[in-house]
Amino acid sequence: MKQTVLSLLAIALLSGLGGCSNLGGVSAWEKGNLAKPIMTFESDPLDQRFVQHTYASKENSSGGYGVGGGGCGCN
Repeated sequence: MKQTVLSLLAIALLSGLGGCSNLGGVSAWEKGNLAKPIMTFESDPLDQRFVQHTYASKENSSGGYGVGGGGCGCN
């Protein structure tokens, strides 16, 4: 019974990994699409600045980004 369960688990694992075997490469003509600013994690500089300000305001008591001040956001 235990060997059957392990065999089924191994088959399921190998078949799941088989789907990742051919992820495909990025062709030369597709690299331009990946280089667009919208593909970055921080695509909007104003939004990223707001997120960093909020993070620094909340985390200044424990260090944050190294900005001085209290937790009120009035740096």
